[in-house]
Amino acid sequence: MRALVLTGPGKAEVREVEPPIAAPGEVVVDVERVGVCGTDVELFTGEMSYLRTGRSWYPLRPGHEWTGVVSAVGQGVDHGWLGRRVTGDTMLGCGHCDRCQAGNHHVCADMVEIGISRGRPGALAEQLAVPATALHALPDMMDATLGALVEPGANALRAFRAAGLRPGERLLVLGTGAIGLLVALFARAEGVDVHLMGLHTPDVARALGLTGVWTRRTLPELPWHAVVDASNAPRLPALALDLVEPARRVVYIGLAGTPSTLDTRDLLLRDVTAIGILGGSAGLAGAIAAYADGSPAPRPLVAATVGLAATADVLAGHRPDDAGPGPKIHIDPRL
Repeated sequence: MRALVLTGPGKAEVREVEPPIAAPGEVVVDVERVGVCGTDVELFTGEMSYLRTGRSWYPLRPGHEWTGVVSAVGQGVDHGWLGRRVTGDTMLGCGHCDRCQAGNHHVCADMVEIGISRGRPGALAEQLAVPATALHALPDMMDATLGALVEPGANALRAFRAAGLRPGERLLVLGTGAIGLLVALFARAEGVDVHLMGLHTPDVARALGLTGVWTRRTLPELPWHAVVDASNAPRLPALALDLVEPARRVVYIGLAGTPSTLDTRDLLLRDVTAIGILGGSAGLAGAIAAYADGSPAPRPLVAATVGLAATADVLAGHRPDDAGPGPKIHIDPRL
């Protein structure tokens, strides 16, 4: 089968590789759609910290925002999965340690990430092997576009829920990329007064019906009952703490390329709760349910869908000529 292989910093090629086999406890998925995210770009450029720590290495097969149809099941797997459109958890814990047993497999010391770490092949290929325990079935009304938006949506949903807001309260989201926009969509669906701050006011925000979009210069002085930092700017974690109302919450889901700092004296003296969000594991079911009932409706986030051969250009930062305003590019490995 064809698969995208990262061979070194800035180097990617489509190769013919051996197709996966449905090992005991696993399934094989015929991949329909894969989203490209910032982690994939960092693995391509060589900037991803895992490449320095030895958690990831080249050659590497990326792709972790995916959907497809189960075409084979291994020993011990329910045959009812065959023919089902699914998505799945990116983070695979050992299943036996105290963290996994407590439902925190995403921070298991031996956790493997599909398409990211420890050599587990990703979804930018015609087929993907996945443990059946990581699968989530998609409702019939959900197509491949929505299916490949579940993983980023799950991250965003976890971030929104961590903010602890009630309907009518005010949320500020720092960052207008895919995760920030998804946080805003989930917040609006729950009746929260949501605002975003970014370097500019993207056209896709208007396509999504989001009106409270500001730059730092135009940001109004309002009481922010929670702030979600979904940016990659090292100075914004401290700004989030400065902007949030005392005794409320700041949620950190963005990762800067260089260390960010904040003054814990400000955290303590303003009685602010700071929460870090890693991965979407606990939000997958909620994101699927929300997409299925139409709240939110994230399709405008996808600017274009291209074939596997165009993936290297996308990772290098090139947008298709016919791309819309959305931040997300999808790959169809069948093309």
